[in-house]
Amino acid sequence: MNISKFISEVTGELKKASWPWESDPKIKGLKKYKELVDSTVVVLIAMILLAGFVNFWDLIQMKVVSFLTSYLAG
Repeated sequence: MNISKFISEVTGELKKASWPWESDPKIKGLKKYKELVDSTVVVLIAMILLAGFVNFWDLIQMKVVSFLTSYLAG
């Protein structure tokens, strides 16, 4: 009894949710998932930019530490 009530409540809540694709049956293909695809592209670009930024600062810090250790050691 409790499991069926739980499934019923979950189904009701999922119907209230806002899904990132069009519910219009006339729209087909990737156009249906436009919001989902756009959001995915934004996330991928942000990840690439963040990776580049972290890599750049890692390189700068590595050069600074290398310079300081060679300067202080010799």
